[in-house]
Amino acid sequence: MWVERDVPLAMSDGTVLRANVYRPLGGGQYPVLMSYGPYGKDLSFQEAYPVQFAAMVEAHPEILEGTTGKHLAWEVADPERWVPFGYVLVRVDSRGSGRSPGFVDCFSPQQARDYYECIEWAGSRPWSNGKVGLSGISYYAINQWQVAALRPPHLAAICPWEGVADWYRDANYHGGIPSSFFPRLYGVQIESVQHGVGSRGRRHPHFGVLAAGDVDLDENELMANRADVAEELRQHPLFDSYWQDRSADLSSVEVPVLSAGNWGGQALHLRGNIDGFTESASEHKWLEVHGEAHWTLYYSAYGVDLQKRFFDYFLKGEGDWPDEQPAVSLNIRYPGEVFELRGEGEWPLARTSWTKYYLDVADHALSLEPADEASTISYQPFGAGVTLMSPPFQEATEITGPIAAKLFISSASEDADLFLVMHLYDFDGIEVLFEGASEPRHPLSQGWLRASHRELDLARTLAHRPAHSHDKVAPLVPGQVYEVDVEIWPTCIVVPAGYRIGLSVLGRDYDHGGQGLPTAYGVEMRGSGVNVHDDPVARSAAVYGQPVTLHSGGQHASYLLLPIVPPA
Repeated sequence: MWVERDVPLAMSDGTVLRANVYRPLGGGQYPVLMSYGPYGKDLSFQEAYPVQFAAMVEAHPEILEGTTGKHLAWEVADPERWVPFGYVLVRVDSRGSGRSPGFVDCFSPQQARDYYECIEWAGSRPWSNGKVGLSGISYYAINQWQVAALRPPHLAAICPWEGVADWYRDANYHGGIPSSFFPRLYGVQIESVQHGVGSRGRRHPHFGVLAAGDVDLDENELMANRADVAEELRQHPLFDSYWQDRSADLSSVEVPVLSAGNWGGQALHLRGNIDGFTESASEHKWLEVHGEAHWTLYYSAYGVDLQKRFFDYFLKGEGDWPDEQPAVSLNIRYPGEVFELRGEGEWPLARTSWTKYYLDVADHALSLEPADEASTISYQPFGAGVTLMSPPFQEATEITGPIAAKLFISSASEDADLFLVMHLYDFDGIEVLFEGASEPRHPLSQGWLRASHRELDLARTLAHRPAHSHDKVAPLVPGQVYEVDVEIWPTCIVVPAGYRIGLSVLGRDYDHGGQGLPTAYGVEMRGSGVNVHDDPVARSAAVYGQPVTLHSGGQHASYLLLPIVPPA
């Protein structure tokens, strides 16, 4: 293939971004697959992420069949796999990152406009057939939603593989509770390849290219050339124009969509992938949900085949994608990381039997009938919380879809952070954990709500999906009982006969209690990955560490709403 490095892409404000272009040999016009982001187009996957790379190829050795792997980069397509299929790959370093100069402002309107201009540049090249598709994981998926809403004329299809749509609710303020994930990632994965790190950064082991540019800027210059993400998040605790500008307007997304999510993508991408499917305006859209780690299946034979059939149809006019691909393709999950691929026609599934399990805090139970007698239990939010258990299931039972909880709570302070955790327990009462997108020992599902953010957006709220406006704070009166609705993120599990489900109500992140796994982000993975909520100022013990009381029975019929799916 032809490889052109640092191809200049002049933006309308005069900034010149740099791209790598990988093309089939010879003449002709081809569809384009593009990615645009801050992780370094010339940063070697194997060198920068050796642990993840080793785990990926061990699980899926076919990833290195027919490729040297020299052109692999984190969370974007391998040109050696795709160019032989008759595609041009264009990999762009976003403004201020890698080998592109400028100011780093992730998911800003400026970056979305840049992406629009890059798409239009690629769609008008002599080697392009005029159709551009977008491909990539995580960051490279999130900004697909954003730019698709701007409707670039040459954009023909998008495949956001595990990507947030709502930058506030999906990633940074879960239920209004601030997460420290993105500021940590920003320092490790984005600042390290900021344009101007230059010779202090990594050099590609095969091509000798400095991933962060040839210019060496001092630390003050680098700081002046990037947004202070941690400070910006602190300054915007409510959903305002800052978040609106950095979240996709899904109602304006009309291009064909293949949205690929991960059952283990709690606290990051799964919610966005499902919302992208249900809320985008496209007449041609598909949802696929899988398991395994965040970055693996995209590169696997399964993932490449799925993407290729989609892009072949919409970028080349080849194949029978709409006839052969169900609207919803779910890898139904069983304990032990066993999956069974099944096609469905919609989300949530039309045959769902929405089933209420009522909380009985007196007996620490989840019951199909509400308790007549009122009861209460108090817990220390930063402690063990309260866990309630269902009876053993009498037969194998599938739970697939969104989950909601209605709770009645009171607090000793003017606010309370509610962390809800769904569990699966085996015959012996031992919790069954799952491989998450970025956490190898994850609970069944999780949900969050800051009680002062309890006001619902009634126009968007559904019984199985409470939606909160997050635009104002309504403090609690200590001791007063409040009704709150909590969104618990979608999940999928076939519960074996004899197993139980559980619900924990906590005031802190879930911790499986076992040995934590180290990360590069300054936090151990202990069941919640790196998506933790540990800001000591935003979650002060004086407010959020005070006793909370959970009410059930009588006039306070708290319940968990589960999507039980009968056989088709």
